Amino acid sequence: MRFRATIENAPIFYRLIQAVEKLQKKCIMKFTETEMHVICNDDANEGGIQVWSVVKVDTMFTSYRIQSNANNAITLTLSTEALLSALRSSSSSASSSSVAAAIIPSYDADEVVMKLAKKNEQAVLSFEMYGMSRSGRRVRVAHDVRIDVMRPAESDKLHEPRCPDPEVHVLLPPLLKIRTIVERLRPLSDVLALRANNSGILQLSINTDTVKLETQWVKCGNPSMAKHEIAQNDENDDAEDILLNKPDPDKMFCVLVSIRSFLKFLSSHVVSATTILCLCHNHCAILYVYIGEIADAGGVLTYYIPTVIDGDE
Repeated sequence: MRFRATIENAPIFYRLIQAVEKLQKKCIMKFTETEMHVICNDDANEGGIQVWSVVKVDTMFTSYRIQSNANNAITLTLSTEALLSALRSSSSSASSSSVAAAIIPSYDADEVVMKLAKKNEQAVLSFEMYGMSRSGRRVRVAHDVRIDVMRPAESDKLHEPRCPDPEVHVLLPPLLKIRTIVERLRPLSDVLALRANNSGILQLSINTDTVKLETQWVKCGNPSMAKHEIAQNDENDDAEDILLNKPDPDKMFCVLVSIRSFLKFLSSHVVSATTILCLCHNHCAILYVYIGEIADAGGVLTYYIPTVIDGDE
């Protein structure tokens, strides 16, 4: 089993793991010949939220080499906090207070190598960063992140949640703006209602015994999702019919979610260029966070947030 790659885009890698670390303290990473997957699927997560991300190798790495007996795929589990610390040292723009920022204060390390290794009989993901000190001397910073390699039989059991076909897809406003609003709603309610229709209307609201608040956006846009995305969780011979038979454009569809879960999702604003919300009425919300523009996205984080039962709605 061998793996080695040069991280070409350390800031994007850092921000991706930064978003995931808010959700779960340990994650699953799967490397294949063409993709990197970052998965958080612990049922103990706040509100049952899960994230399944896929990033193209060419978006993040160069000099990428992988070899294993499992069709050249390697799956491992590791601490998101430890991984974040290692990536922080590779980029002075990630944290001005990091040790790496003191050594390489004005720009990122000019080379970051990530490789699979073994130290004292413990498997690790090793990061080696090379750069220049203030005095112009060449320096090397190394970080080892402890990992557990999953057996192929275990990794084969990893599957994204099965969901009904969404009734509506809507482009979200900038996530940072939504986050500002939701943070103000958090002290008032534990449950947030997500509503949208196929005329570009999006509503976020809370409804309790003491307060009822609603925020609405119009002209958000309803993208036509690709057939393979609509049917990704459940192969459907009628996928083309689903595309043609759209529901009443003015009908509102709703999912009630944990407001804390939604705030954890909103941490992905650090990587988001475009985000699409898909509502499976009274079942779950699926959110696609694209790295880059949709037409040329280097990857996507897919968040699954199940509905909650709330008697006030």
